Amino acid sequence: MITSIFSKSKPINFVIVVVYVSLLFILANYSFLFSDVNTSLSTLFRWFVALFLVFLLDFIVSKNNITQGNSYAIMTFGLLFGMFPEVMKYSDLLLSNLFIVFALRRLVSLHSKLNIKKKLFDAAFWIALATLFFFWSILFFALVLVALIYYSQNDFKNVLIPFVGVATVAILLLTYNVLVYDTYLRPTDFQRFASLDYTAYNNKESILKFTVLFSAFIWTLIYYFKSIPEKNKRLKPSYFLMAWASIIAILIAIIAPVKNGSEYLFVFAPFSIIMANYIEISSERWFKEGFVALLIITPIIGLLL
Repeated sequence: MITSIFSKSKPINFVIVVVYVSLLFILANYSFLFSDVNTSLSTLFRWFVALFLVFLLDFIVSKNNITQGNSYAIMTFGLLFGMFPEVMKYSDLLLSNLFIVFALRRLVSLHSKLNIKKKLFDAAFWIALATLFFFWSILFFALVLVALIYYSQNDFKNVLIPFVGVATVAILLLTYNVLVYDTYLRPTDFQRFASLDYTAYNNKESILKFTVLFSAFIWTLIYYFKSIPEKNKRLKPSYFLMAWASIIAILIAIIAPVKNGSEYLFVFAPFSIIMANYIEISSERWFKEGFVALLIITPIIGLLL
């Protein structure tokens, strides 16, 4: 029944997801919403970014025909917010993820073969900007290199363009630091902390959530790769880029310095697209309904543990 509601791309589906994410946001940030003015404004800003991510994902999917005209991607995106509401408490992570999704948008649209140089520059620029808010976002630069392999094998100029995008952000950062702090670089510009300490996951709620997430991720990713040969030849690189984006996002979560669930924010967008593709090609309705139901009830069960 749930998948039937989102089987078509309709405005009401977008409204449902927005309302759901907004309610989750209020529950996760209730104490901050009614604090002092600065804290309240910062909280409202995070709410705006969270909702804008939903809009941006819907735009990417519909604009590039990554799914078959349904709303499964934003449905999964909203459900992932429900599983990991901690992501709504960190402005830096939300902004970094927003810029990464901007970069994904430009890379996915390379299939049109239009304005390739501009899109490569934009993608590298957004990834470099995301790195200023969360250092390990820099790993997504590998996606630009993958895109170059798919789209620019014979044009050496295109290889240089992403590095120009990164250099542009570096120059802007240096200029800002000189004007504001009278120094070129500050220690806080690049927080390169990493952690492989997973003791924070040693509780029933975390074990349940991560078991469900990784089981769903591995299962759908296998089917996703199997379905790629059947996709439109022109769009195949875009599907591969999403798969690689999800793997990089998992790697970032593994080495992230803070282990409280917020580190999985970067997984949301690519995994939502992968899940959407799985749901639309699966012939076993009860199985895909079960997958969606599992994403809904997991956070509820987690609260009871």
